Amino acid sequence: MMTHSSILLIEDSPGECELFRLALAQIGLAVTLYTEQDAEAAFHFLEDRAHQNIQWYFQARSFTPPEGGLNRSPAARIEGALSYGAPSASTGDRSGLPSVILLDLHLRGQDGCNLLKRLRSDPRFATIPTIIFTTSDDQHDLARCYASGANGYVVKPGTFAELVQFTHDICRYWLTWNRSLSMVETQC
Repeated sequence: MMTHSSILLIEDSPGECELFRLALAQIGLAVTLYTEQDAEAAFHFLEDRAHQNIQWYFQARSFTPPEGGLNRSPAARIEGALSYGAPSASTGDRSGLPSVILLDLHLRGQDGCNLLKRLRSDPRFATIPTIIFTTSDDQHDLARCYASGANGYVVKPGTFAELVQFTHDICRYWLTWNRSLSMVETQC
């Protein structure tokens, strides 16, 4: 069960991150905003959150971690946790992971679409709603992102007032109205 809403904004411009933070404050919702400036840092952030979530799960349910404990590789920890009834990537408690990811398509020297493919191929992150948040209005980029598993594609607003409206709309839909597998806990 989701305990609070959070957004991971993957954007290489600190100024744009701050504008988004101000827009979020303007709408007055209690949403945690995490920011990362490149694809690798964002992926490591998610891995750390997933690792913390597995530790929390074992503690909350008084499980004894599988042999090798939490000192094993992330994939082995997840696989071991699943065998003990811990949350699966598609159905479990994700309180440590963001509720939604906003991903800039054009990060400095990196293609956000490659990170999107990586997220979709990892069962821990595959169901986190991911919206491409970009300046590109190119149909090729749009098609490529949806083919890679994007849940949405938004061209960045041109004014702060439009950004505030966008932030309100995206929070209302993705954090209030939308239901995803990451919000339910299924008993194994």
